[in-house]
Amino acid sequence: MKMLMKGNEAICEAAIAAGCTAFFGYPITPQNEIPEYMSFHMTDRGGVFVQAESEIGAINMCYGAAAAGVRVMTSSSSPGIALKQEGISYLAGAQLPCVIVNISRSGPGLGGILPAQGDYFQCTRGGGNGDYYMPVYAPFSVQEATDLIFKAFDVADVYRTPVMVVADGMLGQMMEPVEINARPPVKTDKSWATNGESGTRPRNVVNSLNLNAEALEAMNHARFELYKEIEQKEMMVDNRVQDGDEIAIVAYGAPSRIVINAIDELKAEGINAGLIRPITLWPFPYDVFQNLPKSVKHILVCELSMGQMIDDVKIGVAGKYPVNFYGRCGGVIFEPSEIADAARKIVKGGC
Repeated sequence: MKMLMKGNEAICEAAIAAGCTAFFGYPITPQNEIPEYMSFHMTDRGGVFVQAESEIGAINMCYGAAAAGVRVMTSSSSPGIALKQEGISYLAGAQLPCVIVNISRSGPGLGGILPAQGDYFQCTRGGGNGDYYMPVYAPFSVQEATDLIFKAFDVADVYRTPVMVVADGMLGQMMEPVEINARPPVKTDKSWATNGESGTRPRNVVNSLNLNAEALEAMNHARFELYKEIEQKEMMVDNRVQDGDEIAIVAYGAPSRIVINAIDELKAEGINAGLIRPITLWPFPYDVFQNLPKSVKHILVCELSMGQMIDDVKIGVAGKYPVNFYGRCGGVIFEPSEIADAARKIVKGGC
């Protein structure tokens, strides 16, 4: 049965249905409904909620819960995610599963509380130290956000990695009909967990510290083999570019819905355009840009930032097409007419 829910609250319901039994967070706009909702519902449904003393405290509490083998989640918004980066690096180094939700806002610094997409580098390149990646999902609707929460918990467990779900404040605050499609969690071996068992197995130690250079190098190589597997098996993209389209417009998250309206406007006047919407920001769908229809002559990247995903698009394009950009920032959201106008100028001007 579908319910009308705000994005932030739907994410919480999906997390609880996915088996999340521990949530640690700290207030920051525009994700405050997440810790608020979890504070009301986690304990009533057998889970644990703690409002930490800070974002740094929250991510390190996640480390402890993940090490014990439970499904754990934290959430924040852009500056708060920045504070969590050291802990995320520790989670990656110790190979601990955890789901991190970023309801992003404008920046840099404290910036403003309105929606933006300036966290792309932060999410996909990692602000923590060392060599690591983490899967990053970018939903474009409340329904997809709930579906990807289930996916995020499963992927975190299967590959023993932190996973991020990033949605701008627009999606976190909007209300849409949503159905929580609960399904059993994937079964994974958690014999590595420090869950207090004794006598049945050797003592477990969960740590990212290794002072033996060769051993640490071997651990990094082993982890990057997992990253290769994630790239092969977990990449997700919504590719709506068809034969006959002359321009491919690339956008992710809620702003991609604005782009869809712009494409409808362009098609109504005879300009064929199609959407490429990365659902995983990492692994990024590079291959799709090498297999576009021959009719495609132009690429337009649209972001609520000064341009960050455009770098990955250029890597995927590998010089095959000219790559153009249109963006707004500071919390300003572009209109369909702005995107249509930018695409129109590119197609007619041959840029």
